Amino acid sequence: MKLRLRGALPYQLAYEEMQAFTAARTEYTADELWLCQHPPVYTQGLAGQPSHVLNPGDIPVVQTNRGGQVTYHGPGQVVAYPLIDLRRAGYFIKEYVYRVEEAVIRTLAHYGVTGHRVAGAPGIYVRLADPGAHDGFSGPPAPADPFRGLGKIAALGIKLSRHCTYHGVALNVDMDLEPFSRINPCGYPGLQTVDLSTIGVSTTWNEAAFLLGQKLDALLAP
Repeated sequence: MKLRLRGALPYQLAYEEMQAFTAARTEYTADELWLCQHPPVYTQGLAGQPSHVLNPGDIPVVQTNRGGQVTYHGPGQVVAYPLIDLRRAGYFIKEYVYRVEEAVIRTLAHYGVTGHRVAGAPGIYVRLADPGAHDGFSGPPAPADPFRGLGKIAALGIKLSRHCTYHGVALNVDMDLEPFSRINPCGYPGLQTVDLSTIGVSTTWNEAAFLLGQKLDALLAP
């Protein structure tokens, strides 16, 4: 997989370039992994409900064709866009999502942080009181508060076109988290969003991007 470090990249440009790349690719086109960060922007998925955008203020809201609800992108967040031909890779979308989430979990483990999955809520979460805790969930989350004690540290949104993926995953590293309070993140009112910095991990964007890119490259291989 060809790694492209895109740096600071306007979201609309990245979106258009992903669409163009996917539309033009053939069975011989090499897979790519783009790593970037975006200026402040809210992105709304296909299932997105306007009511989940509470007070965007001067931050633009962009409608997209990925799955999921509204999320926020901003400086200090590593955004990874794997552009993968799943038919050639030899696995299906459910396995792809699992592998992307596992790449985030292994990236967090490098920093001594334990990432958790929540059934029915794509993305990766950490225990706020003890981010390094390894104990698993004893059962399905309580319906009244499925995210009790958890903070979301990585959001996932995928699009599949002709067996090829685009959009991807966003890992919060060292951000201004205030804009998350102006939405219901991923459609969940009151869901707390965290980054590595707020749970006590000091790292750079470049280091986190390199680690996540390395894990994605290994885990998304055929």
